[in-house]
Amino acid sequence: MGRHLWRLVRPTFLWKMLRTRAASLYGWDILLRGTLWPGSIISDKLGYVIRDVAEAGHEVGLHAWDHHAWQAHIDAMDAESIHRSLDRGFECLTHILGHPPACSAVPGWKCNDLVLQAKARFPFRYNSDCRGDSIFHPLVQGRELAQPQVPVTLPTYDEMIGHDGVNDENYNDRLLALFSPDRLNVLTIHAEVEGLARRDMFARFVKAAISSGIRFTSLERLLREHPLSRRGTIIRHEIPGREGWVACQVGL
Repeated sequence: MGRHLWRLVRPTFLWKMLRTRAASLYGWDILLRGTLWPGSIISDKLGYVIRDVAEAGHEVGLHAWDHHAWQAHIDAMDAESIHRSLDRGFECLTHILGHPPACSAVPGWKCNDLVLQAKARFPFRYNSDCRGDSIFHPLVQGRELAQPQVPVTLPTYDEMIGHDGVNDENYNDRLLALFSPDRLNVLTIHAEVEGLARRDMFARFVKAAISSGIRFTSLERLLREHPLSRRGTIIRHEIPGREGWVACQVGL
């Protein structure tokens, strides 16, 4: 995390850190980790958490071997370095779980055609690498890839908070208002936000969502229940509340 601090020179990133009160979300020990010393291998100490989550029936997929390196260098990474990064994470997670992970999602929705082609070499049943509105098969250089994309359709906490009058008191109501029974609803939550610093707020969100008739389910089940768009491409696009580009779905 500490290796991200150089981005504070960028006004948009600095504003995000201030707007989301990053110090209260992460804690200074996390914010500075890796600044002057190497970052730790999280799975060495916390692999049992991942196994427990899987044994509880949740889907567990590959996110990244090195989250910072992926976000910071994806624009300069060639096919070989992308595959090497994916493979290191894949092998590590396979060792922890005792079986290969069935899905994946890149850090910060930083995905391009080289990433999609590299992922096609792994046994992922699906990926969630972009923002969009419907499940689709990505098209790369005129070829439709077999692994479908399940895009994130809803904004995250750090994208909403501090914008348009959204604060911790009205955040749940604002987010719930974005759900629609007539379309795909996929929400990304983060351990440091909904799992820690805003855990009570998230608990209230879950109760309110269930009371309003929203059913929580896995992405794999969404994949089975929602019809796939025939195909689509992924392009770079900027979205409100997030610094830099993210991969976004474009239908064909």
